[in-house]
Amino acid sequence: MNEKEIFDLVNKINDLKRQCEKIKIKSLLNKETDDCNAFVEIHAGAGGTESQDWAEMLSRMYQRFAEKNDYKCKIIDSQRGEEAGLKNITINISGFKSYGYLKKESGIHRLVRISPFDSNKRRHTSFSSVWVYPEIDKDIEIEINNKDLRIDTFRASGAGGQHINTTDSAVRITHIKYNIVVQSQSERSQHRNRDTAMKMLKSRIYEMELDKKNEEKRNEEKNKKQIGWGNQIRSYVLHPYKMVKDLRTNYQTSNADNVLDGEIFDFLESSLLDV
Repeated sequence: MNEKEIFDLVNKINDLKRQCEKIKIKSLLNKETDDCNAFVEIHAGAGGTESQDWAEMLSRMYQRFAEKNDYKCKIIDSQRGEEAGLKNITINISGFKSYGYLKKESGIHRLVRISPFDSNKRRHTSFSSVWVYPEIDKDIEIEINNKDLRIDTFRASGAGGQHINTTDSAVRITHIKYNIVVQSQSERSQHRNRDTAMKMLKSRIYEMELDKKNEEKRNEEKNKKQIGWGNQIRSYVLHPYKMVKDLRTNYQTSNADNVLDGEIFDFLESSLLDV
């Protein structure tokens, strides 16, 4: 067997390996909610402007991921930081098994870089939390007692035109028993925002009930509460070198710019294969 034949054989084996991994991934996306659309919540950690800017970078990463993979993406609610970035944002990503692919993104994401907000050009570490939960299908019944709800309306903020900024169209729903707060301000209609918020609430309750039966999910929920050292699932290092590494699977790449521009499919698939 000559060198070219060996080279061709190695390529065929690698192609076969990739195809087997694809088949395995599809077989793993068989849970009840894997076919659902996904809500992605991002919350800035402690650190003010630094972490809020990092939260906005993560938001852009997931929105670019959606664009590049033919998913639909819609901002449900967001709160800007005082100087820059985002305190929090909720995005709905819809399309083929979007929750199935994104579900393991939940956790703490850590950024290391030279701060653009530091006049002394020092290196800073920032944290933001990501929480992904499924948009529950209408076929899944979730009972909600209206007595357990507090519904508030308020004036929507941000882009949306004159109408959205001059009426109390935004809706916040608090479930007193579960201590869950959801809000929507993406629609001009208060009624539509209420429907969206209720859908989010049902999804959160469904996920919370599943968590009681799943110890791994409970541990993820504990980690979410401490947005800082020791709890991160992925590190994004931009200085003194460039490297993005998933701390659960050890999958890594030096092409950090592409990752932050939404090319995260390799990370998603590696986390699904890590079972």
